[in-house]
Amino acid sequence: MWDNYETRQQEIYDDILQKAKDQLPEIVAGEDRFQIPNVESNVEGNRTFFRNFRDIVSALNRSENHLLKFFTTEIGTSGNIEGSRAVFQGKHSRNQLSKLLERYVNDYVLCPECGKPDTRFISQNRVELMKCDACGSRSAVRPIS
Repeated sequence: MWDNYETRQQEIYDDILQKAKDQLPEIVAGEDRFQIPNVESNVEGNRTFFRNFRDIVSALNRSENHLLKFFTTEIGTSGNIEGSRAVFQGKHSRNQLSKLLERYVNDYVLCPECGKPDTRFISQNRVELMKCDACGSRSAVRPIS
């Protein structure tokens, strides 16, 4: 009698779980929905042009100034934004910029708890936090030094 009851309860649970999964949007259900955008850059003279800078800022949902400050600090040079691109002094390879972008995404975009990119910066008591809209966690944002 109990075996039949437990089997029936498991079937009900499995049905409810499957209905819930069927109602999830594809974006949430997919595991690999976020990919780091490819860096498009070129070197002209002694300057490096990060051509799709504004597109990447938009894809990452971060401010231009935060991403620019990260790159200029990590590269150790000056930079500014001209239209939709960033311009850095010196010659910097696309590979170097791609690795820095990947590090930025890992440190400032992906949630440390669930690994999803659904994060945003919030200020709480003069402390900048990264809040995840997917799992609700909050974590301190490491300052760019």
